[in-house]
Amino acid sequence: MINQEKEENGAAFKSQENGEAPHKMKKWSKMRGENAWTMFKVMAEFVDGFETLNKIGPCISIFGSARTKPGTHYYELAVKIASRLTEEGYGIITGGGPGIMEAGNKGAWMKGGPSVGLNIDLPFEQNHNTFISPDNNLKHRYFFVRKVMFVKYAQGFVVMPGGFGTLDEMFEVLTLVQTKKITPVPIVLVGKEFWEGLKHWIIEVMLERHHNVGADDLDLFFITDDPDEVAQYINHFYAGDRVEKLSPNFEL
Repeated sequence: MINQEKEENGAAFKSQENGEAPHKMKKWSKMRGENAWTMFKVMAEFVDGFETLNKIGPCISIFGSARTKPGTHYYELAVKIASRLTEEGYGIITGGGPGIMEAGNKGAWMKGGPSVGLNIDLPFEQNHNTFISPDNNLKHRYFFVRKVMFVKYAQGFVVMPGGFGTLDEMFEVLTLVQTKKITPVPIVLVGKEFWEGLKHWIIEVMLERHHNVGADDLDLFFITDDPDEVAQYINHFYAGDRVEKLSPNFEL
């Protein structure tokens, strides 16, 4: 104790000699015992997800707002896109909640295809929708585990209009492809009036003004309003020698 005080006083005196105010370094609090069990909760979520999704086959993940109401333009468009992709032989993965997520699951359910919901505990908005196959309804505590499930088992991504969560998911996938952490996958942004402004900002500010992305990064995504173009773009991406990419995206 005496030696510790001498060291602290010596450090303070040295700081004063240099004209600096004496200070103490911040310290992490010790991890409480129950927090140490978090790793096992995380592992359990990964195991549940892997065991369930390994059985399903190639899927497309659909992102979009939980606040989009049934009967609105983008809700009904998401239903059509999910139905169209199901006809092409893909399962559909969504966040399992209302809005665009419900629309995606509904489109797959209408065509009798695999309909997966990756639910997350949230203080608002999130209750699982009724169009998820019972065996494919997963519940997550942690966003990062849920994101792994979205990406690992998806052969493509359809991004509908949404909020911060949708943008987070979209840019994470773009980053993983850009940095070659996953194999290239088709990424389709649906809604020209919603996404074109963001594309112009990326070009004018990120690319041309600050040079923070490359011109070829703009080829990582495709913008459309047409459900048939969504299906055609994804199918064309996997045509010919790319068909071997129909496998989980990365290994943990």
